Amino acid sequence: MRPGRPLPGSLVVALAMVGCQWDSGGSRAAPYTGGDPDNGRRLVMSVGCGACHAIPGIPAARGVVGPPLGGFARRSYVGGEVPNTTENLIQWLQDPRSIEAKTAMPSLGLTAAQARDVAAFLYTLD
Repeated sequence: MRPGRPLPGSLVVALAMVGCQWDSGGSRAAPYTGGDPDNGRRLVMSVGCGACHAIPGIPAARGVVGPPLGGFARRSYVGGEVPNTTENLIQWLQDPRSIEAKTAMPSLGLTAAQARDVAAFLYTLD
């Protein structure tokens, strides 16, 4: 798959069919991102994503500033601007304003590896 391209429809269907949701043993989404969804979940908790977002599986994540992240794996766009691909999501997580200049989403200071792990976690939210 080339960077910046949306996931092929068959891949999206395959992810949905295998029940791409978070489990403590790791995710079936990890091979598509190269990230570690368990570490991504920990990062989501530690950087405070739940202050702005409601996030399934994160009990304290009840924010209402940003959109709820349930069903993220099925979304077509990241930040309402670019196709929902691993590369676009990682860019969004590292530098949201590079995609949407007026977004309220702050830069979280994530490294590329950390952003890949968070992406892997987000793709488990079906």
